[in-house]
Parts: sequence; structure tokens; C-alpha cells
Amino acid sequence: MSYVYLALAIVAEVIATSSLKATEEFTKPLPTIIMVLGYLLAFYLMTLTLRTMSIGIVYAIWSSLGIVLISLVGVFLYNEKLDTPALIGIGFIITGVVIMQLFSKSVHH
Repeated sequence: MSYVYLALAIVAEVIATSSLKATEEFTKPLPTIIMVLGYLLAFYLMTLTLRTMSIGIVYAIWSSLGIVLISLVGVFLYNEKLDTPALIGIGFIITGVVIMQLFSKSVHH
């Protein structure tokens, strides 16, 4: 269940962060409410994940996948562009998570 909680935490964080931009400096009530609820849910789900996984591994997965997903949201929802160095950096982030998952003895499977 830890990975399910972590996946849900990541989704909630991505929704919250995507809504953060839509709040327009907290002047839009609905995106602001979605943002607050999303972050609360994300942190709660992360605490459930921490019952069985180490905080370093949880945070590495959460933050790295969050970066990748938020970058994609920026491209598709907000029409932002990613240049070649950004894409290479995202590739390194994904590679780091894969290496950690496949080879680290710190990750519980």
C-alpha cells in the first residue's frame, strides 16, 4: 500500500501545485481551495507512506516525479515550453529514480 499512498500523494501535490498558478496570487477562490486541500491531502498521504518507507526515499521519489509531472502540466495546461537542457535535466531525474528503485538497498520492495 505504501506505493499506492505515495502515488496518490504525488497526484494530489501535482494538482495542488497546478492550482497554485491558477490562484493568481490567491485572488481566485476555487483554485485556492483546491490548492490548500491538495497540499493537505498530499502531506497526509505522505505520512501514511512514511509508516513503511524511509523519508529520504519517499521524498526523492515524490519530489522527482512531482518535477516531471509539473513540467508536463506546464507544457500541456499552461502552454509553457521546455528547451533541450530542461528535457535533458528531466531525463536525468527519471534516470535517478529508476537507478534508485532498481539498485538501492534503501528501497523496500
